[in-house]
Amino acid sequence: MTKRMLPYWITAALIMAMAAVLLWMGREPMCKCGTIKPWHFELMSSEGSQHIIDWYTPSHLIHGLLFYGALWLVARRISIGWRLVIATAVEAAWEIVENTNAVIERYREVTISLDYYGDSVVNSVSDMAAMLIGFWLARRLPVWVSIAIVVFFEVLTHWLIRDGLALNVLMLIYPLDAVKDWQGAL
Repeated sequence: MTKRMLPYWITAALIMAMAAVLLWMGREPMCKCGTIKPWHFELMSSEGSQHIIDWYTPSHLIHGLLFYGALWLVARRISIGWRLVIATAVEAAWEIVENTNAVIERYREVTISLDYYGDSVVNSVSDMAAMLIGFWLARRLPVWVSIAIVVFFEVLTHWLIRDGLALNVLMLIYPLDAVKDWQGAL
């Protein structure tokens, strides 16, 4: 193994460690329905966040775009491999925290996600893959295209499911009844 490849091996190890921690926490490996669907776009379903792609996959792609941008701003001198390790560690930490009972209950309490019981491990690993794709895209595309992707997916998910990364963060930190009512009118 060359020194140049070390960050990529660490990235892979972080993803495997995240999956192991989620299993140790009692998260379901896959949907209790017994299948792994390539996508699941039904709202208000106990199968939400249980399959490979769902309505929240774009928010994880956006994470990758944002992590790349933030790390480019504050850690430009660090190699791209080590910036990827940092982004992966942050995303893995979020996936673990997001799947704690406290955060799951918070989602259920302040959003319309009453049927949310946490992510399956398959979904969390897929969310990580979406973040990695976003990170890679941000590295390859002009900044304006990355910004356009963020805006596109936020507008799309706001329009189609009345949710998205910005609303998700808002409702976790500072829930607003008006937003909850608007989301529930779908």
